[in-house]
Amino acid sequence: MAKNKTEQIITGVFQGTSRGFGFLVPEDGKSREDDYFIPPRATGGAWDGDKIQAAPDPETPWEEGRRTASVVRVVERANRFVTGAVEKLGRELWLRPDSDKLPGPIKISGKTKGLRVGEKAAVEMLGYGTAKTPPMGALRETFGPAGTRQSSTAAILYHYEIDQEFPPAVLDAAAKAPREVEQSALAGRADLRDKIIITIDGASSKDLDDAVSLERDDKGRWVLGVHIADVSHYVQEKSPLDLEAWERGTSVYFADKVIPMLPVELSNGICSLNPGVDRLTISCFMTLAADGQEEDHHICKSVIRSTERMTYEDCNKLLAGEDPALEARYTDILPMLKDMAVLAKVLEKRRKLRGSLDLETSESYIICDETGRPVDIRVRRQGESEALIESFMLAANECVAKHLFDRHKPAVYRVHEKPSQDKAEGLKTMLAPFGYTFQEADSFVLQKILEDVKGKPEAPIISTMVLRSLMKARYDVQNLGHFGLAAKYYCHFTSPIRRYPDLMVHRVLTQVLADEADPANVGRTMPWEKRMAAVAARAADQSSQREVAAQNAEREIEKLYMAEYMLSHVGEQLSGTVSGVTKFGLFVMLPSGVEGLIPAEALPRDHYHLDDQHMALRGEHTGKVYSFGMALDVVCAAADPGSGQITFHLYGVEPQAAPQRTETPHQNPRRPGPRSAARRSGEHRSSGCRSRPPRHKPGKGGKKRG
Repeated sequence: MAKNKTEQIITGVFQGTSRGFGFLVPEDGKSREDDYFIPPRATGGAWDGDKIQAAPDPETPWEEGRRTASVVRVVERANRFVTGAVEKLGRELWLRPDSDKLPGPIKISGKTKGLRVGEKAAVEMLGYGTAKTPPMGALRETFGPAGTRQSSTAAILYHYEIDQEFPPAVLDAAAKAPREVEQSALAGRADLRDKIIITIDGASSKDLDDAVSLERDDKGRWVLGVHIADVSHYVQEKSPLDLEAWERGTSVYFADKVIPMLPVELSNGICSLNPGVDRLTISCFMTLAADGQEEDHHICKSVIRSTERMTYEDCNKLLAGEDPALEARYTDILPMLKDMAVLAKVLEKRRKLRGSLDLETSESYIICDETGRPVDIRVRRQGESEALIESFMLAANECVAKHLFDRHKPAVYRVHEKPSQDKAEGLKTMLAPFGYTFQEADSFVLQKILEDVKGKPEAPIISTMVLRSLMKARYDVQNLGHFGLAAKYYCHFTSPIRRYPDLMVHRVLTQVLADEADPANVGRTMPWEKRMAAVAARAADQSSQREVAAQNAEREIEKLYMAEYMLSHVGEQLSGTVSGVTKFGLFVMLPSGVEGLIPAEALPRDHYHLDDQHMALRGEHTGKVYSFGMALDVVCAAADPGSGQITFHLYGVEPQAAPQRTETPHQNPRRPGPRSAARRSGEHRSSGCRSRPPRHKPGKGGKKRG
């Protein structure tokens, strides 16, 4: 925040809306109360996501229930590339943006040969428009006919800068990776090839980066081994593989597809802990007392030979004693597996006692046929073996984080801060109607509420409310703890095939282990640490940004698949629950996880007011209330695979006719579209298309559990 002699100037991010107005989120803002309302007349040409400077309005200080301000300058543009559908207006081609938060249409300038009306395309912005001129952009990419799931998927990946293909230099480097462990790589490693070590993953998983073992020591204590693929051995710092992994930050998963962080030669090959073959690992052995308390630990470079490639499904059957044939097949590992189940419950109990939140959330997964078309949507429920692996990965992540913290070494931590005052107050208001009150939203209070509500009809609602009140986890070089897990130390160590922060942690561990091989180095600050600390800081920021991009892309793409699936259910009566309440209608979620919108005009005739505090719509004349968590019978009215929009109507209620309107290019029209988050601010990161600028590199420095 800065001041001059005449006015106060506030710097922050502009959040656009589909209705022309927006909000300024100040750089130093701590809650929604710090935001400023920007009326349509005062946006100053800012687009959603832009970094702006604005001046508070002293004459009309309040509007829409908030302080108002006017944009005085756009500091940095966020939407350098925009995707949308091509249409013809007059004799010219225009792009109608996918995001209804962006102005449009955008006039397509320059070469358009071969471009057809109705195609999905991307343009690079040449100008953002003025009062007299429209926005203009140059064609950069086409994705096929608009309105299809395939073209919209490609556009979403382009928008979030997620490359489906690897550059030639990266593919060349991957092709040169060894197909089996070389003898020279075994020097200095603990040989664990004679131990019973297993992987437990989903049946379709091919990138197996973690394995587990469990034994007793001579004092009868548990010795839990978590063995993680030593990806850092094959992905050297500053190599083409490393720079590409840096750019991607994470693997991306949606429906039946994966866009890996590393080429398959590594992710499914030499780095994957496939059964019966030698693989290089970093092993974390934790010696645990009967109550799960860690009494000792040992981290080392190792080589393993996985005994079995187990699946969650088979392990759950083994632990339930449901399949004698499976028990006979796995008789050599069954005793260890049963011990693991016992230990996992001990560790889970220990986490709960310290305040770890047990949020009952469900995850939908989409089943596709051989052509990639969605044919079913199911809810994935956590079984005993899934909980077992999660518990062991959490333990290893905590152990490694504390190991590095105690030695004052650089690290990339996974941090999760406590809810802000704004979020805590919002949660307090939402829980009040259910009879739950609290003074401070600490982990023990929230866990007590979650325990009390278990088994009650409102349990899913309360769990969702608590989840939405939490801050977003991110990466940081400072150890700020993990609120949700009630963990004082936490990092990501267990998935280096899929996440760049894990790879960074492995690199630091490797250096620490090498240094400590010489007793004279113990406790010393080594020359590499300053450089690695700087690299870790950049990696934390980059990985946090790429994680958000991947999550947004996955969410938006899965909506496309769900909409395509719901096409075959148009006209059907369905039962759901209100999962969101807005001025423009109700979001309703089906048991499968499919979510659709009941537009406000499809509700019984009345004028509805949004009760934001209680997440409800209230009818002005009838007094009818539609609130978060309410069960409703609906009819699927429409589904659009091109936008991911699904429209519901209340069963038995005739929807009102929506008002019609006409639009021209210079009216700055908007249409409903997929919720597309703005690109992050800062230097643009290319998606690898030849028409884009060179990729941002990390400089000289270089979906799974836990």
